[in-house]
Amino acid sequence: MSAQRHLVLSIGRLYCDIVFRGFDSLPQLGEERFAREVSVVPGGGGFITAAHLASLGTPVALLSRSGLDSLSHAIAPGLAESGVDLRWLERARDAGPQPTVVMVQGGERAFLSHRAGTARPSTLLVALADPAVRHLHIAEFATLAEIPELVSSAKRAGLTVSLDPSWDDAWIRDPDLVRRAMGTDVFLPNAAEARAIADCEDLDQAGRRLARHFSVVVIKDGAQGARLYQRELSLDLPAPQGGQVLDTTGAGDAFNAGFLAAWLAGRSPARSLAQGIACGTLSVQGVGGAGIRLSRERVATISETLLADHDRIDA
Repeated sequence: MSAQRHLVLSIGRLYCDIVFRGFDSLPQLGEERFAREVSVVPGGGGFITAAHLASLGTPVALLSRSGLDSLSHAIAPGLAESGVDLRWLERARDAGPQPTVVMVQGGERAFLSHRAGTARPSTLLVALADPAVRHLHIAEFATLAEIPELVSSAKRAGLTVSLDPSWDDAWIRDPDLVRRAMGTDVFLPNAAEARAIADCEDLDQAGRRLARHFSVVVIKDGAQGARLYQRELSLDLPAPQGGQVLDTTGAGDAFNAGFLAAWLAGRSPARSLAQGIACGTLSVQGVGGAGIRLSRERVATISETLLADHDRIDA
């Protein structure tokens, strides 16, 4: 890879996340609940992964669309402060409003979202052709479904590609999903997604099945840690136990950022996996997917501890 190529593109829909915290139970139909806390922040896997990549020092640009409505304007300060390159963020009337209501209770969360317009930015071809771009991260399979040539276009431009399928009832069990994603270098499902896509309840077997189609498969398993499958190699690292959990929204996207930052820097599979887990662990200590700016020092400390513990167990 030429030194001139240094920029990561992160593509996915951009949402206005309205995050409610501090209530005893979710409302049922016909009921009303009052939350003690509410935050309005930028959301969507494309942005969240990009924001965490930026905090880790990886140059990254967001490839997305934003509306001209009041909700889209409300997240503009958060976008500007993220450190993400916004030159290819298209602003168009039909791209909003695109809200997500997030209800966080006991570490779990429920979402209600609205999609507006198309996921395809008018800036797509210009961004892919930019000589500084080296990698494309696709934050959700739904975006790939709307832009079916996305992976092949990126590969023709000489880019590596990663994909987080991101659970979507319309696509997650589609038998054609793997074929549509072919050419992806790093496949990043969570445990539930891996089981559904591979049609296999055994998580290790699901990972091995997916590794027949993708060069690197990384399965995120929440508090259990993560697994990696690459050719004949398989790795399993646990997540650190304990620690404050405010909001798990976007933890998988933070993991993606940590893993990709290390993988693109040429780090080993074990070190890349450890950095992904460290970023996911730290991200849950803030509200909103990118509510906390990752500290490279803390990420490094957690990563080294995970690797040391793993080596000690193996020994």
